[in-house]
Amino acid sequence: MADVINVSVNLEAFSQAISAIQALRSSVSRVFDCLKDGMRNKETLEGREKAFIAHFQDNLHSVNRDLNELERLSNLVGKPSENHPLHNSGLLSLDPVQDKTPLYSQLLQAYKWSNKVTLGKVLKVIVVMRSLFIDRTIVKGYNENVYTEDGKLDIWSKSNYQVFQKVTDHATTALLHYQLPQMPDVVVRSFMTWLRSYIKLFQAPCQRCGKFLQDGLPPTWRDFRTLEAFHDTCRQ
Repeated sequence: MADVINVSVNLEAFSQAISAIQALRSSVSRVFDCLKDGMRNKETLEGREKAFIAHFQDNLHSVNRDLNELERLSNLVGKPSENHPLHNSGLLSLDPVQDKTPLYSQLLQAYKWSNKVTLGKVLKVIVVMRSLFIDRTIVKGYNENVYTEDGKLDIWSKSNYQVFQKVTDHATTALLHYQLPQMPDVVVRSFMTWLRSYIKLFQAPCQRCGKFLQDGLPPTWRDFRTLEAFHDTCRQ
């Protein structure tokens, strides 16, 4: 006998959450548009810097506001029953000739398999800025706490994992490489592009030796120009 479908989802909150996702995507896009456009439309360098900082901070505040709203709504949405992870496709289990057409069981098996190879978030990065310049960067694992006991952002403690300690060291080197005092917006854009290459930290093999692991670590170095992955000993 088929299980009873029990869906405990707040549909109104779900609809609002979708709108919140769209708002968050728009605010994030405006941040990158701001970095892309850089400092423009002012006669003096000081005027361009002030206008860029103000615009950039406003966009970051919008991202933070929209993210908080999305997190609030996600707690209100609720969680659907896991009896039928394929939702309406679960009605196929009511087919009286399932022995001849086991479509639902095949779909369910495919769902379970694809759910196990799902890749979660990779890492967290704290970027400390002084005016328009990136002062330092700390990389930690996605499951690591980035706050101190009193609730403040921890910008000093290293990651507990060697792989993220190495990425932090490489990020410090990258900041020195991309240093361009007269064009801080270009520095931020270049560094963020380089940093984004770590989205496949545990998926990309070394471009020299072809291996995924060396001494128990993935390729933690990213070439500043090509963004290709290399082990520390292979990048020389």
